Amino acid sequence: MKKMILSLGMAVVSLTFLPVQTFGVTPEKPEMTVPAPKTAGEEEAGVLISRLNEINLMDKTNLNFAEKKDLRNEVKAIEAKLKDIGGGVYISSAAALVIIVLLLILLL
Repeated sequence: MKKMILSLGMAVVSLTFLPVQTFGVTPEKPEMTVPAPKTAGEEEAGVLISRLNEINLMDKTNLNFAEKKDLRNEVKAIEAKLKDIGGGVYISSAAALVIIVLLLILLL
């Protein structure tokens, strides 16, 4: 009974919030969208990624220990810069699981 009431309630809520524009007429001319300009961070990230690819494609067998160490340090610095440029918020799978469980408890 509880599941039936819950599913009926969800159906009513989903039908209540139907967008009005879905029933509207489409315009004759679609609006032109201008792509967003690349930011300096995106351009710098592209340069850094291409440098990482160059380092990965290098033949490192003929390099001595000091040169290999310099390349490792450069790769670490590039990865740190890319991490700073990327930014963003990341949610671990454990945190996502906790959020889902909390939502289920609140809804049921």
